[in-house]
Amino acid sequence: MTDDGRLIAGRYRLVERIGSGAMGVVWRAYDERLGRTVAVKKMLLAPGLPPDEADEAVQRCMREGRIAAKLHHPNAITVYDVVDEDGVPILIMEYLESVSLAAALDERGTLTPREVARIGAEVAAALTAAHAAGIVHRDLKPGNILLGADGSVKITDFGISRASDDVTVTKTGMIAGTPAYLAPEVAVGKPPEAPSDVFSLGSTLYAATEGEPPFGLSENTLGVLHAVAAGRINPPRRSGPLTGVLTAMLNADPLRRPNTAQARELLEEVANGHVPDVSRYAMADQATQLVDPMTDQTQVIHTRPARSVPRTKPVGPLPPMDAPTTMSGRPTRAPEPSRSRGPLVAAGIVLVALLAVGAWLMSTRSNVTPPAGPAGADTTQQQEPTVDYTPTSEVRQTIVPTSRHHQPPQTQSPPQTTTTTTTTTTTDTTTTTTDTTTTETSTTTSKSAQPST
Repeated sequence: MTDDGRLIAGRYRLVERIGSGAMGVVWRAYDERLGRTVAVKKMLLAPGLPPDEADEAVQRCMREGRIAAKLHHPNAITVYDVVDEDGVPILIMEYLESVSLAAALDERGTLTPREVARIGAEVAAALTAAHAAGIVHRDLKPGNILLGADGSVKITDFGISRASDDVTVTKTGMIAGTPAYLAPEVAVGKPPEAPSDVFSLGSTLYAATEGEPPFGLSENTLGVLHAVAAGRINPPRRSGPLTGVLTAMLNADPLRRPNTAQARELLEEVANGHVPDVSRYAMADQATQLVDPMTDQTQVIHTRPARSVPRTKPVGPLPPMDAPTTMSGRPTRAPEPSRSRGPLVAAGIVLVALLAVGAWLMSTRSNVTPPAGPAGADTTQQQEPTVDYTPTSEVRQTIVPTSRHHQPPQTQSPPQTTTTTTTTTTTDTTTTTTDTTTTETSTTTSKSAQPST
């Protein structure tokens, strides 16, 4: 395929050589059978491939060319046919009078954010259709985006770069091709998937506004590859309203990137002069690392505003609970039949009265020398509620709780001081009788309480 006018596959007449690159040579040709202009591209295999690897690459290219031919979208160059000419795969494609985005950037330097957003939205539309058909591009970059003379935008070379070993890891571990637009997961050896196309599109749009890929331009391929694998991009400086969208698309985590449909929606908003709210997509939860090439300092840009968390007042330590708790922190009880709460209320009243009687009895003995007992029996007791009790026909009770935490009456244990009224020395018969009654009641009540340690 060195001379114009050559006939390929008995029907495609070469007219003019219109381009060449590392992946192949492209001609404008004429389909004599259907009477239309087409583009003919001869694939170039990596030099030095062993025969078995070369044959495998040819077969893979043929297979993926047939897969790409299934995609029909206004923003994608259609593949009409794949033929084998002298053992070399040749693609027959739609012809578009155009220049590549790479050529436009070489001429103009950079494009405005709105221009780039319009181009990106149309590319994202084509990728959405491709992914729905199970096709992953795998080599999206400025050279594979065509800008038509009529203003149309089309992408080309679906799946071809991988088949032709353009940007892959060879068996010797060397990198063939530039990794400038690779996704981090691909740089560490994972197979390209739909999120990888999103990252590569983000890298391409970044280059269109910033003038270079997000990982910079360097002849040190391994250094760039290391930066790609780490997901550390240079911070955008000229992207304006496109910055948030690019940051989301360039997220190091493929699961946190927007899909192509979401990316298209965001890019269309920028193209229409708006600043999109990327926070409506869950992918913005993760921050993207940005590394300033001038200072080598890492910045972290969040593509979604941090949500404020309501602050609550501290409530102090919680009392021990014997039952598992729900999310509300209240004891969980097994379901029980609906019944009146009257007995519970009555039990609570009785318990309070018993506490008051016990406290009064303790206060009446404050002038009596207690018998010898275990050392320190009462020296570590907490201050109990203050109780005023008058043993007459008119009873007044004043109870001041010392703890802000309250447990249900049916599970509250009586104060430990009531268990100390086991022996009383007094000459007042009435008081002794009352003491005995109180002691018995305290003993009965304590059966339902847990032992104090």
